[in-house]
Amino acid sequence: MKSQDMRLLNRREFNGLCAALSSFVTSSGVSAFYAATGAASTGTGRTVRFRDGTVVPALGQGSAGLGKGRRPLADEEEALRTGLSLGMTLIDTAEMYGSEEFIGRVIAGQRNSVFLVSKVWPSHVARNGIARACEASLARLGTDHLDLYLLHWRHGITDLSGVVTAFENLRSVGKIRAWGVSNFKVRDLEDLFSVPIISISICCTGDMGSPISPAL
Repeated sequence: MKSQDMRLLNRREFNGLCAALSSFVTSSGVSAFYAATGAASTGTGRTVRFRDGTVVPALGQGSAGLGKGRRPLADEEEALRTGLSLGMTLIDTAEMYGSEEFIGRVIAGQRNSVFLVSKVWPSHVARNGIARACEASLARLGTDHLDLYLLHWRHGITDLSGVVTAFENLRSVGKIRAWGVSNFKVRDLEDLFSVPIISISICCTGDMGSPISPAL
């Protein structure tokens, strides 16, 4: 017999938990960040509206550890599809997670209803590495664009202007809709904001990679 804390949730309970967690995220400080940076929290705070009008759910689905055989793939796929059906249409992945091909299978046939986020590892920054990494991620995901592309970590990168240029080049040719950074400290963000850029929407995120808001 399973203990109370190990029992499986049915869909109604899962939906309620998602709603509660979304409300908690908004009430625990994220909404203040929206106000400070210009993004708008809509309705009950369960969505975020970017300055270009794009609306994304405040609560998304991460994929680190998925698609690696730790659990039956059919169960993992069903879990993600359940999340999508409940409105968690933001899916976060990264090249280092090894889950991009798995995500591609799950969203096949419904790409336009998913806000897709992936991340590039800092070792790809040199030369034309970000563009090549993006192309590889797109191929694994089975899509022609990412809604949001993030630098996963700074990890000693001294020249952020090269990163900005690479991301802007990808945005200009339609490979990505927006770009940003993940796991940046305040000083890292200050260095990023000192890069001369015009009319760019930057998304700053935590470790899970879900977009918080555009900062410029």
